[in-house]
Amino acid sequence: MFKTNTYFDGNVMSIAIETAEGPATIGAMKAGSYEFGTSSVEHMTVVSGEMQVMLPGETDWKTYKAFETFIVPKDVKFKVKMSGDTSYRCLYV
Repeated sequence: MFKTNTYFDGNVMSIAIETAEGPATIGAMKAGSYEFGTSSVEHMTVVSGEMQVMLPGETDWKTYKAFETFIVPKDVKFKVKMSGDTSYRCLYV
């Protein structure tokens, strides 16, 4: 059975899956700005659209496009913003 997650009044939704690489989620975010917290290292890959990301300790937003990955450390908060609907895969390491 899949576990589904809904955040930010339904603007972010994901489905938890088990992959050969470990636990992951596949999801989508409506255009907007969001802040997330991590409890493990996250390898986040944009699947479609593009995502601007502000990682901890950074002062500039960095843009990631389809099939680009960024890594977020454990136990931090990070910000994302999208000008259009965007899908992603997040691998928890």
